[in-house]
Amino acid sequence: MKRTRDDKWRLTLAAAKAFHAREGHLRVPRKHVESVESHGAGDVQSGSGGLGVVDVKLGMVLDNIRKRADKLPAERRAELDALGMRWTTAKKAAAR
Repeated sequence: MKRTRDDKWRLTLAAAKAFHAREGHLRVPRKHVESVESHGAGDVQSGSGGLGVVDVKLGMVLDNIRKRADKLPAERRAELDALGMRWTTAKKAAAR
């Protein structure tokens, strides 16, 4: 079964929360992959329903979200803000 945007967002947010809980921050290396448990038929890669583990390319996803922050719905931005999301990278901040 194909995942909807909302399904993908739930997985991304679950991965971000797991990373934040473990590391205490949301400065995720670009190549980092976070494995999270998925629940429900729309979230499982095999499409068989039930529980499964999904790998989320969290570093890449968050980097892409930063680049498109102006298009991110306010609710989703607030969810990431609650985890301490940095909207500019250290490199960009130093260039200013």
